[in-house]
Amino acid sequence: MALNGIDAVVFGVADMAEAKRFLDDWGVAPVSATADKLVYATRDGAQAIVRPMEAADLPPPIEAGKTVREVIWGAASQAELDKTLATLKTVDSFRIGADGLPRVTDPNGLSLAFRVSQRTPIKVEPTMPNAPGSHNRVNKRSPIHTQAHPINIGHVVMFANDFAAMRAFYTEKLGFSISDEYPGHGVFMRCQKIGDHHNCFVLNRPGKPGINHVAFTVADIHELIGGGIAMAKKGWKTEIGPGRHPISSAYFWYFENPLAAPLEYYADEDFCDEGWQPSTFERKPELFAEWAIVGGIDGATRRQASGVDKSGRGHA
Repeated sequence: MALNGIDAVVFGVADMAEAKRFLDDWGVAPVSATADKLVYATRDGAQAIVRPMEAADLPPPIEAGKTVREVIWGAASQAELDKTLATLKTVDSFRIGADGLPRVTDPNGLSLAFRVSQRTPIKVEPTMPNAPGSHNRVNKRSPIHTQAHPINIGHVVMFANDFAAMRAFYTEKLGFSISDEYPGHGVFMRCQKIGDHHNCFVLNRPGKPGINHVAFTVADIHELIGGGIAMAKKGWKTEIGPGRHPISSAYFWYFENPLAAPLEYYADEDFCDEGWQPSTFERKPELFAEWAIVGGIDGATRRQASGVDKSGRGHA
């Protein structure tokens, strides 16, 4: 079993006030707030930790500007954590931080920390669909959400300076399983053999390591749409979405934000066990999205906002 998911993501930001405003709107719960540190939590207790980007005790950034500075991975118990640490102690960058957490640096230069998980698993009941002959809702309407409340931090996606080294590190040193792959270009990995489709996705971008996005899970497409419209009403700009990924099957909505690269609401991804058969795909935009709305949905009109994808991130 070893690692069981993302326990926290640490962001280095340029504007703490704007970061706080975004997290308040994003629907995560405030835990603590000081001038140099914000801590917010998802429904299961995964943390978004925000620090000023110039804070001396932050790990070095892997790219300029606001970005993820560290990912903290959790394990279900000390015994499970020790299984991972037994391998990581052979990594040259292994160290114990001032906070007592064991750490390594991945081949991209990103700091990874490890702890017994502080999350509390929760069971979520999504709104079930109705179909001819299969009526899951009787005398009951589907909800309209006015705010999302993310359940956990589902995955982090990274641009890799050395793709082969990153793929080997996460599979061989951290024991991640490959769910699907763009051979030589991208790999979807999950930290448990039985688990959600991916907790980590690595994309090849030689010479330009960085963060592609961080994803927050919501219950279903209804919460994703309602939460996305709520963000649009509050003035936050859509990067792309809503839409649906054909690889992982999940619905998505990406927002620009003051913390890092886009943050994503996502829902209804594939769940894998030992019987899952990884597939290989060609890296092309239509495999990023089965369908997608560029520019999002206007918060006032509830109609598609006009827009052209100029992100250069392969979303067209």
